[in-house]
Formats: sequence, C-alpha cells, structure tokens
Amino acid sequence: MKVVKTVRTNVSTLNFDLTPLRIFVKTSKMKTCTRDQVIQMLPDSDEELDSLNECDSDWTSLDSSEEEEFEERLDRVPDLVSSEAPVTAPVPSPLQSPPPPGWRSKPAALADRWHDGSEEDVCPPQFPFCPERMPGPQLDFQKSYSPLEIFKLYFTPDVLQTLCTNTNKYAARKLAQGAKSLWPEVRLWTDVAPDEMLNYLSLVVYLGLVQVSPASDLWSKDSLFGFPFPASVMPGDRYEAITTYLHMSDPAADEVNDKLSGQPGYDGIFRVKPLLDDLVASCRAHYHPYQNLVIDQRLVATKARGQKQEIERTQYSNRGYKLFVLVDQSGYTCDFSAYEGMAESPSGNGLSFDAVVGLLKVPHLGTGYHVFMDNYYTSSQLFSHLHQLRIGACGTVWPDRVGFPRIAENDLSEAAARGDMRWVRDGPLLYVKWMDIRDVTMCSTIHKAYGGESMERRVRDGKTWTKRVFPLPDPVKEYDECMGAWVDVSDALAKYFSEGPRTNQWYTRLFLHFVDIVVVNSFVLAKDMAEAKKETPLNMESFRMALCEQLAEVGKEQAYNSSSEEDDGEEQAYNSSEEDDGEEQAYSSSEEDAGGATASLPPQPESHYNEPLQCLPLLICESQASRRCVLCNRRAIWKCEACDVPLCIIRGRVCYSLWHGAKA
Repeated sequence: MKVVKTVRTNVSTLNFDLTPLRIFVKTSKMKTCTRDQVIQMLPDSDEELDSLNECDSDWTSLDSSEEEEFEERLDRVPDLVSSEAPVTAPVPSPLQSPPPPGWRSKPAALADRWHDGSEEDVCPPQFPFCPERMPGPQLDFQKSYSPLEIFKLYFTPDVLQTLCTNTNKYAARKLAQGAKSLWPEVRLWTDVAPDEMLNYLSLVVYLGLVQVSPASDLWSKDSLFGFPFPASVMPGDRYEAITTYLHMSDPAADEVNDKLSGQPGYDGIFRVKPLLDDLVASCRAHYHPYQNLVIDQRLVATKARGQKQEIERTQYSNRGYKLFVLVDQSGYTCDFSAYEGMAESPSGNGLSFDAVVGLLKVPHLGTGYHVFMDNYYTSSQLFSHLHQLRIGACGTVWPDRVGFPRIAENDLSEAAARGDMRWVRDGPLLYVKWMDIRDVTMCSTIHKAYGGESMERRVRDGKTWTKRVFPLPDPVKEYDECMGAWVDVSDALAKYFSEGPRTNQWYTRLFLHFVDIVVVNSFVLAKDMAEAKKETPLNMESFRMALCEQLAEVGKEQAYNSSSEEDDGEEQAYNSSEEDDGEEQAYSSSEEDAGGATASLPPQPESHYNEPLQCLPLLICESQASRRCVLCNRRAIWKCEACDVPLCIIRGRVCYSLWHGAKA
C-alpha cells in the first residue's frame, strides 16, 4: 500500500491539476474522480492502511481486452475476438437463450471437483435417429449404373454446358486482349464442346492413376515413357489449351466482382462458386448419410497469392485454400464449403461455429445424428447449440477454451500415470481428461465417461517391452474409430497427385479437387449399389480405370458415324460425277485441259526411282505458317507427304481420310 501513501503526499504537496484522476476501486470498476473526492477516499493514518492490507486479497484489477485476447488462442474457436475490435457477446441463435452479462469471464456452474474413473457416470438421454430419407444411395436399385452414368449425375449436361460456355468466353476474351506470351498451340483456340470436356476430364482422372510431372510427358515420343492412352484421347496441345482457359464463372461477372475487392459484397471464391454450388447440390441429392458423421477440413495446395487463402504450414504444402467437408462413415463427401476469409460471421460466433452449423442442415438431414470433430471446432457453445437441434457431438477440445471447467480439485496432474482419467459433467456436456502418451481432453454429449472399455499398449519395463491393459474412456474410443478410420479413408481416396497439370490458377486447382470429390463419391455410390445387389464391387483403382475409358469414348462413336457418312457421301459424289462424264478417261483429259490438279481433286503422287511415294501424314514445319485445308478450308497443321496438300486430322474433321478415300 505504499502507492496509496505516495499518492496522498503528492495530493497534499504538489500544485498540478489531478482532475480527472482514474484509479482502481475495491468493486473492480473504474471511476472518474475529482481532486477533492480523491483526498476524501485516501486513509488518514497508518492504522487505516493496515486495515486495508487485511482485505488486499479482495482487490482485483481489470485486464484490458487486449490482455484477455492474448491469453486465448488466435482464431481457434467462436470465442475468439479480434484484438482490434471491441469485446461483444455473440448473437444468440433462435433456439438459445441469451447469455447473461459477463458470460465470458464467469465459469460454468459445475461440480466442485473432478471425478476419477472409479466413480460412475450416467449416460445422457439419446435422441432417436430420424433421418429425412433412407440412408444410402438415392438411386434406382432396379437399374444398373456404369461408372460413366454415375459420374454424369454430378457433371450433368447443364453443368458441362455452363463450364464450356464460360471457358469459351474466357478464351475469346484473353485472345482478344492479345495474349502474346502464350504457347502457339494455345493461341490456335477452337471452342470446346461438352463431349470434349468429358474427354478432358478423362485425362484428369487418368493423371491420378499415372503420376507424371510435368503432364506433357504423357504425350512424349521418348521410348522411356510410352503412354498411348492420352494421345488416343486428344493431342497434348489441346489438353494444355483447355487447362489454360478453363473457367467456371462468367468472365464479365468476374470483372464486376473484382471491382468490389476490399469492399462489402466482394466474393473471394466467386470464380468457383457456380461449379461449387452445382456439385454440392448433387452431393446432397444422390446420397443420404448414416448416423455417424465427421467434420473435417482439407487444404488444396496452391502457390497462388489469393486474398482469401488460409495459410497453413504442413508436411506437404505451405499455402492453400481450406475446404470444410462433411464426411459419412463410407467416405462419401455429403457436403462441403470453401473458406471465404476472415470476415464477420453471420451468427457472430466465429468461423468454426458457422462452418459446422452451415454443414449440418437439419431440414435436409434430420435429427439424431452423431457428429465427430477435432479441437478446431469443438466448443461448449457449439455443442450446446447442436444439442438443442437434437444432434449429438463429440470431439477433442482445448483445455483453455471458454466454457471449459476451471476446477483445480482432483485435476489430472502432469505426472499422472498412463490410463488415469478425470471427468466432470455439466448437464448434457461431458468433459473428460485422460492420460495416454500425453494428456487427451474430450467433450461429448452422447457418451458416459467410462463404460469398462480398455486398450492394450506396449510399455517398456526396464530393458524389455511388455503389453499392458489400460482403461479407455468411451468418448476416446469412439472418436478414434470415427476420425481415425473414416476421415483417413476419405482423404486417401480424395488425395490428388502432388504435381498436377501445369497451372498457376488457384481456381483450377480447386476444380481438380472438385473432380476428385466427384470421383470418390461416384465410387462410393457404385460400391453401395453393388453390395446391395450382393455383387462384387470394383476397388478404387479399377473404378478409375473403367471411368477413364468410358469418359474417353464419349463423342467418338458419333464422330466415327458422321465421318463414315460423309465419306460415303463424298464417294457417291465422285461416282456420280464419273457417271455423268461417261468415262474415266474423259474425266482425266478434262483435268489435264484445266492445267493440272485442282483443289477439289487429289493430285497424282510423284515417284522416286519409279516407285510411288506413300501417303503419310506429315506435321507442317513450325517455321511455316499453318495453311488452309484443301477440303474444309480451315487451318490445318498436317499435310500429306506424297500429295503435298494440307489436310485436317483431328476428331470431327477427318479430311485426310476423305481426301485419300476419294482418290482410291
């Protein structure tokens, strides 16, 4: 209390103005006092100072909002508040009663001590499982579906047409701006059609089976590589061109959104929103999840410097875009959303709270579900809200999270033996501390603390290793079964190859991950359909192989049919013209009178050493400008070596075959 005595001396001797003077009072509130009020509040003698020392333990100082926020973890849970923003209570949901004033600093009304494993806990009442639809695939079980047909449930004709339209618009806009730095094959752009887009997706799926970096090596003629499949689908230049101009949103709408950067209304993931919304709707429509669900997050690696990235340093990547996903026990991605930046959450409860509530749509799912999540999402406020929605939850939790019990008596110490546990219950919320190699902290609304479960661990006894049995809390056991099995399987199935196509666009990387989600979901649907019919399902690799082949064949049958019809028509035209002339000799003489070969008829091949040259396709030299095809008058990069005329050799325009078919 020497500070108080010093203040009294200054007040009585110095002449400077002390108005206003802010001091701490016993009620832990701040007051603004005048000079006279300060003098009256100070003690008159040392005896009064001694009496104040007796109640000194009751004095508390108010920490600033910055200090309170510093003690909490940065952006971990909904109870995080920015250090630059005022501390405000979150907006309660319609199903929640508003929290009392000062709810952040008051501990929950809990028991006065932690319980150990020998004390019996009561399992909370369980909500009946009432899904809105029958769990499983929402398809016709009387019908057989090929991998391609299931894949088209997500990439519907409307989705493909929108993707092709936006890609063609983006390519036209870029070429009109004079993209001089692009490769020559990219500048020679032709509009992509839905069938060709499916062929392109065939190569995207194929790259998940054959990991080659760069992807252009798939078309290499080097004997060390030798991949015949990609060249049979489309040329490598065409694949590079589609990858370069791939676009999911309207370029004109992109410009409008880009002008709002840094302002309200700006959407950081606008370029993937059209495809994302369509795929999410399809994921919900064609499958209904079973009772146990998992909330997980995935990081799509990219080196693009976007404004809405979630930067995380992991073993595999340093930066990327975060996706929040809802995974079923089969590995099916039921729902997902993309991280849109550190904006104000709609509910005011933080990013993790809104991410979980946004994925768990009760009108679509139903009630009675059990959701498992990690400590990024788990909080007392979230679990209480889900309990009011009749959804159970379980997950690991940070011990310093707001709402976690602040009880010291009988707490789990750092020197606790392996297998020791402590638990405490606050209504439906169960908090468990358990010591394994390190301490594990759980929160659950669907379990009792300990039901007699145990686990076997190898421990070292001197110089030997022995097996011992340790008690295992119920929340830890089921959490390991769900998060360790389902999420790992889903992540492994949806894991894309590390390099990927040659692209620096962040939205293209997200597009490739969306394709992987669709492939995994298609595999789960095919697997469940086969098991329901008591058939042997394909494994993931076999399913991808079958899907690649079927996607590559889309549109080729129609092209072959149309080319054969055109070939027959050309042959009939030549035959009719010969009949009209009467004799083939007369036709030849009329050609000689015209001064040689014309563009409509093939010239006679030259001979070398009295041997006719073979008609073989020859690539026009890169130093020469591409010429016009003699039949369709379009740009051609191939010519016949013997005839020395440019001809088209691409899918849909087989002028090379028509030219030599007419000559034969």
